[in-house]
Amino acid sequence: MKKLIAGAAVSGVGKLLTRAWPLLALIALPLQAADVDALLQAEKAKTAAAQASQQRVDKLADQADELFQSFKQVNKQIEGLQVYNAQLDAQLADQRQTLADLQASIENATLMERQLSPLTLKMIDALEQFVSLDMPFLLGERRERLARLRANQSRADLSSAEKFRQVLEAYQIESEYGTRIDSYADSVELDGEPREVTILRVGRIALLYQTADQQVTAAWDKGSNSWVALDSGDYRHAVAQGIRIARKQAAVDLLQLPIPAPEVAQ
Repeated sequence: MKKLIAGAAVSGVGKLLTRAWPLLALIALPLQAADVDALLQAEKAKTAAAQASQQRVDKLADQADELFQSFKQVNKQIEGLQVYNAQLDAQLADQRQTLADLQASIENATLMERQLSPLTLKMIDALEQFVSLDMPFLLGERRERLARLRANQSRADLSSAEKFRQVLEAYQIESEYGTRIDSYADSVELDGEPREVTILRVGRIALLYQTADQQVTAAWDKGSNSWVALDSGDYRHAVAQGIRIARKQAAVDLLQLPIPAPEVAQ
């Protein structure tokens, strides 16, 4: 009797489970769908984050490439400036040695009194010729200095050593012109009429002028010994910036100016 009751109980439980199984399946399906949606959303978020990271990496790579190209260009300019500065240093060293030799000669002026006056006159002649062949900057000031030196040679109140010292000082001034950037007002002939302009001198490598309205920009051409008008679109801003630098109105910076190619020594 007990076995029959147990069997009936087991049979009843089995029927109950059989009826409840579809309900459990229906409950499981929404749970699995929710999990899949969550996984898909997580995957989408992961993909979006990866894409954003890749975009940042691409942008940084582009910026790095631009910086590298800029570095190579600046480095090339620096190399050119280093070569040019080395040439200037060699010239300055030679000029300093020449001045040192001349100053040593002053100490022995007593021994070379007879040769000193002719030497001084020859140096004035050489300096006068140099000024006439040089770029035409500050011509009034430089010619006045030469005239004063020549007039002093006939003064009895000046010793031969003092006359020679003044000539050396003039040579020193001319030497310093090649190492400075300068700007000053001057008048040039433009279209047959005198016109006020601003002169920009960069050592002895470039001599330019620009009108007050910046409409006309020109450079001195050593080959033709004349002013040559420049394309204002290329050099107007650079010359204006150079004038501001010379006047201490702007920081020193690289300037793109028309520089004549170096001539081969004969």
